[in-house]
Amino acid sequence: MKNKYVISVIAAGTLWGFMGFFRRTLDAMGVSAIGCIAIRCIFATAFFALTIFICDRSAFKIKLRDAWIFIGSGVISLLIFGVCYFRAMDYMSLSAAAILLYTAPCFVILISAPLFKEKLTARKLTAMLLAFAGCCLVSGIGSGGAVITPKGLALGLCSGLCYALYSIFSRFALNRGYSSFTINFYSCLLAGIGATVIGGTEYMNTITASAPDFLFAVATGLVTCFLPYLLYTHGLEGLENGKASIMASIEPVVATIVGVAIYHEEPTLMSAAGVILVLSAIVLLNVKAKTTS
Repeated sequence: MKNKYVISVIAAGTLWGFMGFFRRTLDAMGVSAIGCIAIRCIFATAFFALTIFICDRSAFKIKLRDAWIFIGSGVISLLIFGVCYFRAMDYMSLSAAAILLYTAPCFVILISAPLFKEKLTARKLTAMLLAFAGCCLVSGIGSGGAVITPKGLALGLCSGLCYALYSIFSRFALNRGYSSFTINFYSCLLAGIGATVIGGTEYMNTITASAPDFLFAVATGLVTCFLPYLLYTHGLEGLENGKASIMASIEPVVATIVGVAIYHEEPTLMSAAGVILVLSAIVLLNVKAKTTS
């Protein structure tokens, strides 16, 4: 039954929609972009380790010849993605960074077609275009809300490519029999170590300054990394890469709602139209999934 995989991916996208809130709050606390990546990945690693220890200790085992997969999913798909995405936010608006991040489904579909023989159907391509157009409208492109700079453009496109590669590396791992627990544990572990090596441990002084600060750091790892990546990788077990990536486009819709609810950003007819387009893309994919199951 594919419904549970669809729900998992949509839930993952929903949780990722809160990333801007956590990033902004950590920034206000004095945590750098690389420190934010370290925090979310290190705490997520701890959650995955605890889960594996309780549920299935054999999930810690990997074969040395498959190490490249986890290096790819951890260093490229989590660490480099995070650096590019958060740095893109420094050079342009949050909405513009979100638009460029959601070029990811295009990369996923184009890469998955030759690697995993996923079909480039008219329905899938239409859903991709609907989702991307919806993300653009939600993010405010054309209304002055999305400001794009050359450096931001390069970083944003790189974030989209690296974000897309998570689906690719995860598919390789799933095809070789690894569980979502294994994939995410080693991905987060390598990304957390990499971020700490690059940025140092200054973030530790900030998050240990008080109990609320520490709990917020724990929540960052739980909400923006542990739960969404667990859910998304689980969704990949029953869905094609391209379809899952398009469904995760619910993220900017949630980010817009968060912006309105928390930062009192003004909703517009354009953003409402964008929400409808993204939801239409998800519905379109699920109609296809039901008719071919």
